[in-house]
Amino acid sequence: MTAGTAEFRFDARLTPHRSLGRDGFTLFMGVLCGLSLAMSLECWHLGAWPIAGFLALNILLIFLAFRVNYRAGRMIEMVQLSEAELVVRRIDPRGVERSWRFQPYWVRLGKPDPDVPESQITLSSHGRQITLGTFLSPPERVDFAAALEAALRRCRESGFPDQALAPG
Repeated sequence: MTAGTAEFRFDARLTPHRSLGRDGFTLFMGVLCGLSLAMSLECWHLGAWPIAGFLALNILLIFLAFRVNYRAGRMIEMVQLSEAELVVRRIDPRGVERSWRFQPYWVRLGKPDPDVPESQITLSSHGRQITLGTFLSPPERVDFAAALEAALRRCRESGFPDQALAPG
């Protein structure tokens, strides 16, 4: 998350956390392949050659699981608040972008309950509702919601341009 630029009262970029980087993944897969090769050779030597195929399949499945996980990690959500509007842009892992625009005065922020790990951050206005930061951990959701709530409060207290007061 980043907060505050000259033109925005609030500017945040949310991305899923991945604890294992590219170098760590390469090291992990190298060690896994080396251990599997050593076990495969030993099993082959003992006459249990089919185990080598299962170990190779195991490596392939682990690699594919990591690939799917890293692909999901490419999601981006951008939340930008100006005096006139709150804009949420979401770029999914395929690169498809969707955006929602809300008037800061009318938007309602649904904050997550710290005691309920499944609770989410929602924005709703005029019959539309979206969920933000589904990939964030529960404490991160609570922190983000508090920061956005404070920014919305400051924006509302400072007054609005005339066009922002009318629902639409």
